[in-house]
Amino acid sequence: MSDTNAIGLHEASASQLAEKLNALLANYQIFYMNVRGYHWNVKGSNFFELHTKFEELYTDLLAKVDEVAERILTLGHQPVHAYSDYVEIASIHEDKNVHDGEACVRGVVKGYQALIELQREILSLASDADDEGTAAQVSDYIREQEKTVWMLNAYLG
Repeated sequence: MSDTNAIGLHEASASQLAEKLNALLANYQIFYMNVRGYHWNVKGSNFFELHTKFEELYTDLLAKVDEVAERILTLGHQPVHAYSDYVEIASIHEDKNVHDGEACVRGVVKGYQALIELQREILSLASDADDEGTAAQVSDYIREQEKTVWMLNAYLG
């Protein structure tokens, strides 16, 4: 019996990566809903600008939710799919009743910082496991999100 999965990765490494990716999936789901809430509830003089920006961000986050879940499946494991599990697993917490535009933007920055930190852990694990697919995926996410954090921090002054 082989100790590798269908894509040639050692099963122990694939299992460890799938567990971390499920944590990432949970964080993406909570963060997605936070940004969706900012989009719906933001108020203030920058409403139009932020409403549009938050829609752009949550649309991208939703695409990444699907990509992360599909990567878990590619590794031969099952993605977590219950919201109660997301709340339990995620380090990002639900951000409720936020209306102030600046507070919403700070929430977005904080969420991306949490994602970047977890994705760097996954990148290291993936590199050690010779998992180029996962490494490339999270590396692309990190690069995009670092730029977004820089731009949002510039917006905040």
